Amino acid sequence: MLKNLTPAQLKEQKEQGAVLIDIRTPYEWKQTGVVPGSHLLTFFDDYGNYDIDKFMEEFQKLVPTKDTPFVLICRTGSRTSTVGNFLANQMGYKNAMHLSGGIYAWSADGNSFEAVKR
Repeated sequence: MLKNLTPAQLKEQKEQGAVLIDIRTPYEWKQTGVVPGSHLLTFFDDYGNYDIDKFMEEFQKLVPTKDTPFVLICRTGSRTSTVGNFLANQMGYKNAMHLSGGIYAWSADGNSFEAVKR
């Protein structure tokens, strides 16, 4: 089951060692910056397309076991809800979480961002 997190809960999970994964596009990363410490791994491209095999290959490097806690981040929480539920319900990941409200919620809470240079 996918767990919804507030920005404060995301900070707690980060401190406890959860892997943070921003699934937005490179353009979005550059536009706003990212939550400090996030790994950048796009799921949907600019056209809404995705390559599940390619994503899972990279995802499994970041989240090596089905028990590893991770938090997905996107712009509003919509994409992460879809991807997170897939990972939890179809792929069997037991500690799947996402930032409810996405990067907008992070920003609205007054949190800092890390610039993306790539």
